[in-house]
Amino acid sequence: MKQLKLFIGLIALIVAVAGAHSIALSSARGPGTKETRFKVKVENIASPAGEMASDGTRWPFAVSPGVFVVSSRNVSLFTSGMPASGGLEAQAEDGNPSILQKALQAESAHASHGALSLSGIFNMPVGAEKPGPLVPGHSFEFTFMAVPGMRLQLAMMFGQSNDLFYAPESAIALFDTKGRPASGDITSKFILWDAGTEVNQEPGVGPDQAPRQLAPNTGVTEGGVVRPVNDAFKYPATRDVLRITVRPEM
Repeated sequence: MKQLKLFIGLIALIVAVAGAHSIALSSARGPGTKETRFKVKVENIASPAGEMASDGTRWPFAVSPGVFVVSSRNVSLFTSGMPASGGLEAQAEDGNPSILQKALQAESAHASHGALSLSGIFNMPVGAEKPGPLVPGHSFEFTFMAVPGMRLQLAMMFGQSNDLFYAPESAIALFDTKGRPASGDITSKFILWDAGTEVNQEPGVGPDQAPRQLAPNTGVTEGGVVRPVNDAFKYPATRDVLRITVRPEM
């Protein structure tokens, strides 16, 4: 598990700069607005035995700290078929959510009047003493306040990759059409994306992937676009390694 320890060390350095879980509000709530507090839980349910590479090497599945945004307007972390932003590149290549979150804060500051938006970083595994990646058997949790009409988007790096990340295909509604809060398993809404910024290597063994690279932003530049991952390599089914739930807190 030497490679996992190296990944943990790299992520710890990144999140030390990024800071702890933070939330930024972009506008005041109107009078009489009914709020609901939600908790999102991201669980790594992958086997502790790890995944197997084509050469028989076992590698541990892990995801990085991530970024989330909750908004009443159309806010997206990326656009499929378009080049990734610098913030998404840092998230997808190095598990660093801070650049993308700062961009979201700046965007929220220019939100139209009456729009509600908040963003934050989740980087502290439950029970851990310091921020770091999510390894098998552990979970991230974060909470936020939302009102009807708001939707959730989030992203986190597939740790054993060059530039892959998990995110929903589109922002997730937090309330139904009658204003009732969403509750339950939302894992099926998440897919594995390729940021298109760095050439893919086989997961778990590529020398330019976070657990093995000598420094952040290391690897052959791809110059592609964001898209669902589609290459010759084998990846675990999302439902077999992650469980993501959202629930209102009464």
